[in-house]
Amino acid sequence: MEIRALKNEETLPLDLLLLADPNEKLVREYAARGTCMVAEVDGEVVGQYVLLPTRPGTVELASVAVTPREHGKGIGKALVRHAVSSARAMGFATIEVGTGNSGMGQLALYQKCGFRMVGIDVDFFVRHYDEEIVEDDIQCRDMIRLSQDLY
Repeated sequence: MEIRALKNEETLPLDLLLLADPNEKLVREYAARGTCMVAEVDGEVVGQYVLLPTRPGTVELASVAVTPREHGKGIGKALVRHAVSSARAMGFATIEVGTGNSGMGQLALYQKCGFRMVGIDVDFFVRHYDEEIVEDDIQCRDMIRLSQDLY
């Protein structure tokens, strides 16, 4: 597997981005402001993430997603670890990520990769998304914020 920056002439992997965040307008906005990285296996894009500078010294890891048929193969963990390493190499002091309260697998993944929970944005998904999001029979209402110091 190779993880690399999406080239300017390449099409944004919108199908993958929307797996992680169903709000196309928001996805397009932050993908345009950040750096989209893709994971390829045999020349096929199977995963991606976006690194988005937010404040001085801080970058957000956004929209981590892996093609469903590739789940369970360690690609998500490799993407998160690559993002942390890339953020550190770029000189950022902190990397943050936000995920829904209903994403138990995502919460576990981020913590396994060294992130710590630092806050909850109550009703974030209710306020910012027109359609209800449900994962594992749990309504996604709140944004769980996680962070990792990179120094």
